[in-house]
Amino acid sequence: MSSLPTVHILFENPAWNPPLVTALEEAGFPVELHYLDDGAIDPSVAPPDGIWINRVSPSSHTREHSHTVAMAREWLFWLSAHGRRVINGSHAFEVEMSKLRQEILLRKYGVKTPRTVLAAGRDELVRLALTFDGAFITKHNQGGKGLGIMLFNDAEQFEDWIDSGSFDWGPDGKIILQQYIQPPEPFITRVELVGDRFLFAMRSRTDEGFQLCPSDACQVPATNPAVCPIDGEADSMPANDSKFSLAPVRADDPLVLQLLELVQGEGIEVAGIEFVEDRDGERYVYDINGTTNYSGVLAQQIDIDGMTEVVRYLKDVVVPQIAASRRAA
Repeated sequence: MSSLPTVHILFENPAWNPPLVTALEEAGFPVELHYLDDGAIDPSVAPPDGIWINRVSPSSHTREHSHTVAMAREWLFWLSAHGRRVINGSHAFEVEMSKLRQEILLRKYGVKTPRTVLAAGRDELVRLALTFDGAFITKHNQGGKGLGIMLFNDAEQFEDWIDSGSFDWGPDGKIILQQYIQPPEPFITRVELVGDRFLFAMRSRTDEGFQLCPSDACQVPATNPAVCPIDGEADSMPANDSKFSLAPVRADDPLVLQLLELVQGEGIEVAGIEFVEDRDGERYVYDINGTTNYSGVLAQQIDIDGMTEVVRYLKDVVVPQIAASRRAA
């Protein structure tokens, strides 16, 4: 019988579970899965003890899981009220669910970002579009999978599109307008952080679009390109995952140090944070992913497996924290 606490995983996308579950079981952790597109909470009953990992994504609604985000908020409040140890709990979750909140926190920690504004309603969006000097992109405030991202050269082009009836308002009607940063090459960089450690940085090619989840399951072409690739019919990952490669970013990079300060200050324990570099070498950070995944193909190339590092953090840091708090009590 394991002496390690049970790890409970809150999730809505079963295809993302196997790498984490495998790493947990190999380390000796008992695992319980909690699917959050349905279910129930009885507030008269305490949640099970153990370590909880929140793996609910802002893109849940794109997989016909329209209730998951709302249900996750209730679960996280319930867990917090009972003092359960949660990886990426309520505050981290709300940051991931809102690109506006991400922008606010990035500014708080002095991180350079593209100009970013939020609005709801057609007239407010058009008014804000007129304030951009140059090209800008649209995003859903509750984003995910790159859906809702479109490039506009000017406000007139944007107004024509929003009035065409084809504009995608996203899950809650709140839209981000963001300064477009033109990279010299078609890629973005994603910095992977766990606890107080930099794991690696990964380049992701954007010439085929912005659905850049590195999970191996998400590299399988979908039958319907409008939905997540994991909903396709293929059963195996591709042999060559050339979309992702190691980026030349080091642990002592000033930007990495800023991002570590942010995640530590805000209690975001697992994160993939993305930036784009312009022609002058200026780097602009624009996205904080708490439900981060890792490329198995890249892991084989660099000998760093992301989920194994997450589990190592649980075993080396979180388990001793729980033991110390119980001794103090």
